[in-house]
Amino acid sequence: MKKIGIFYGSSTGVCEGIAEKIAEKLGVASADVNTPDKIDAKASEYDVLLLGSSTWGSGELQDDWYDGINKLKNIDLSGKIVALFGCGDSSSFSDTFCDAMGLIYDAIQNKGCQFIGSVSTSDYDFSSSVAVHDDQFIGLALDEVNEDFKTEDRINAWIEQIKPSLT
Repeated sequence: MKKIGIFYGSSTGVCEGIAEKIAEKLGVASADVNTPDKIDAKASEYDVLLLGSSTWGSGELQDDWYDGINKLKNIDLSGKIVALFGCGDSSSFSDTFCDAMGLIYDAIQNKGCQFIGSVSTSDYDFSSSVAVHDDQFIGLALDEVNEDFKTEDRINAWIEQIKPSLT
């Protein structure tokens, strides 16, 4: 299996819990699960980067990702595989659901990495998201506020989808 690094931004612990759950299911060691402040020092160790953020306010990144994005922009991502995951509130913030994923994607889409793990929007109820391209989320979108009962199945399906790219 390729070496996987997971980087997440989490203010309330929700996205952190998702990152830990994904790590457990993929057999990623806890030392390889980090916050974005370590991405510049550690990214070169990994073949695969799983990047996660919750969405705040009116479609904003989680605070740790503002510096993390700047660090990512200065890293050579050529040949790396990237998969995104994000948390949002599809009811209260239906028009910016999981936008943080889209902001991360937009910042690094031209950095030479290969994106995997897009997810159909058909099982979601929201009005708009910058994380949607061609009727697909660019990564795993989760709503722990309104649809936490779907989280486990969504994570499992996403992991099965990306696994072939991880070997």
